[in-house]
Amino acid sequence: MSTLTIKELQSETEILQAFPVMKQLRSHLDEQEYLTLTAEAREKDQYRMYALYDQEELVAVTGFKPMITLYYGRFVWVCDLVTDETKRSAGYGEALLTFIHEWARDNDYTSIALSSGLQRHDAHRFYENKMDYDRVSYVFKKNLF
Repeated sequence: MSTLTIKELQSETEILQAFPVMKQLRSHLDEQEYLTLTAEAREKDQYRMYALYDQEELVAVTGFKPMITLYYGRFVWVCDLVTDETKRSAGYGEALLTFIHEWARDNDYTSIALSSGLQRHDAHRFYENKMDYDRVSYVFKKNLF
């Protein structure tokens, strides 16, 4: 019997419970900014958050949004995907990303896309070798403020 469950985080309390794990990926955010950005993204951008629990312990969290562009067509953009640093290499990231694949298929999206920081070599190996993702582009950013 599997001890893994995946649950959509909808209330502010549930989203706040994921903050300690999400902060490991988004270390620049404090709790209030995290809550503010999450609420706005959910309201305006169809952002969805899910957590993976192992025996009721939150071990990984993801945030993604369905999108449509001329380049990718109908796809899901994975904004955030992080496993608690003390729980990595136990298959949690794979389980959560596989869940996103299934969610996308069930909702008629044809692909998944994501961005990963240049310094995150372990993550790149995971996406390319374990999850069979292709490296298809660079992401460029310009700060305006």
